[in-house]
Amino acid sequence: MTSYTGRHRAATTTSAPKTAAKVVLAGTAFSAAGLALAPAANAAPDSDWDRLAQCESGGNWAINTGNGYHGGLQFSPSTWAAYGGTEFAPTANQATREQQIAVAERTLAG
Repeated sequence: MTSYTGRHRAATTTSAPKTAAKVVLAGTAFSAAGLALAPAANAAPDSDWDRLAQCESGGNWAINTGNGYHGGLQFSPSTWAAYGGTEFAPTANQATREQQIAVAERTLAG
């Protein structure tokens, strides 16, 4: 799937697991029809998480920009808590890269 983001960006190719992670991490719920059509969730390689973090936060795993989302993967507080992130830190930006990826894997697995 090719997508364009912004006026000055080149076309990029995204994979289903990365796209699913972006949607889930943004706090958006899939509709019942969307779930029926979604591919099976598999663990994403670390390089995919690093690329996602580069896009979401400029690769800054400790970022808190004040927009309500935290960390390299821009977790909402509710998603962070729902998938066990608070066992590591109160908010994602206070957790390590590895801890954020662990919570992202849980989120992706549903």
